[in-house]
Amino acid sequence: MPIYAYRCGTCGHAKDVLQKISDAPLTVCPACGAQAFAKQVTAAGFQLKGSGWYVTDFRGGASSAAPAPAAQDAPKTEAASAAPASPASSSDA
Repeated sequence: MPIYAYRCGTCGHAKDVLQKISDAPLTVCPACGAQAFAKQVTAAGFQLKGSGWYVTDFRGGASSAAPAPAAQDAPKTEAASAAPASPASSSDA
């Protein structure tokens, strides 16, 4: 559950409240009772630094690299297999 920061616009009382996202926002100040208690916009409590995470960062070394070159070599293999077939058929004719 997230922690929300609230501040009263009348008396200035500030309080951090642990609430569900689906809970209705608080409006009554617990210190003075005014209807001026409102959520504040605050910064996140953490920072993400660096270039980020990628799916390939957590895969095994050799197993993730093997499928990609095989997919690229597949069209070359078909073209190479078609080339020897045509000289064999021309020599038979």
